[in-house]
Amino acid sequence: MHYISITGFAPHSFWRLPGFFWHAGASMRQAQAADGNLMAGARRINGIFHTVSLWRSRDAMLDYLTSGAHRKAMAAFPSIGSGYGFGFEGDEVPDWADVHRLWQDEGSRRQKNRQAAA
Repeated sequence: MHYISITGFAPHSFWRLPGFFWHAGASMRQAQAADGNLMAGARRINGIFHTVSLWRSRDAMLDYLTSGAHRKAMAAFPSIGSGYGFGFEGDEVPDWADVHRLWQDEGSRRQKNRQAAA
């Protein structure tokens, strides 16, 4: 089993795109070169900027997540836009249509959990 990570992000406005692309590009280059990364890609779907990556393990993904360009991006992103990521174990990277659907399903699940906690 491998670890699959999916993210989705929407910049607050057109004016936030340069900062988004700066951080996203550096983070993608870091991911593609990271130890334990087997695949990383990005695509815009329905106005949402998505990434999907395949890792040897969750620990390898967490090492990437908390270091270098990605760590700087996470610190900057609240001022640039909003989004979330999640991961799961699996061996096949979902196609892009499934990436977007899975991301929406995760958002619905999170919203229901927030409502239940309120």
